Amino acid sequence: MSHSHLNPEATPFLPAITSLPTLPDAALISTLDLLFEPSPELHALALPTLRTISFSSYPDLISTIRDELLAIANAVADPSVPETEKENIKRPLHAILGSHPRLGEPKKETLSAQSKKEQAHLNAAGDSEEVKEDLRKLNKQYEETFPGLRYVVWVNGRPRTEIMVDMRTRIVRGDLRAEEREGIKAMCDIAADRAAKLLKSAQEAVEHSSA
Repeated sequence: MSHSHLNPEATPFLPAITSLPTLPDAALISTLDLLFEPSPELHALALPTLRTISFSSYPDLISTIRDELLAIANAVADPSVPETEKENIKRPLHAILGSHPRLGEPKKETLSAQSKKEQAHLNAAGDSEEVKEDLRKLNKQYEETFPGLRYVVWVNGRPRTEIMVDMRTRIVRGDLRAEEREGIKAMCDIAADRAAKLLKSAQEAVEHSSA
């Protein structure tokens, strides 16, 4: 059975990696939004890369975007770069990292479909109101400590309490430049996990339809 007979409304699909340079911008943006949280700044950074580089795999694509973002973070941390130039490159970096939803965000409409799945167990009814309130306070404290950033971590099935320990550790460390790098690594780890799951679900759908 061909892909045209599968329901794209039910299962989002990543296009073949080799087709990316030939796709229209709208399709490339949709692809980026499946892997990362929607961000106009990330679109502006990544679209030229998707147009000019032929990737062999989605992990290869994600690794390249990670390297581009880390290069920006390194420039922001470089004392030889003029402050005005740093501000111009820091703003889009922080906008990209700030596009991630807060962990435990109660307003589900603010979460992407991917984030809803990833955070499902963090919003489970089993947590006490006290724990949920602690997480809300930690989100607020983190954002006050690192203005312009959101706490970004690859949850990877870990319990809320373990995530909160990591949040406290990073808040106490108080290193903005380290947080930028941590956020880049985490968002790309999340993207790689999303890509693996999307490709697996697409393959399973194809196998099921041909069974």
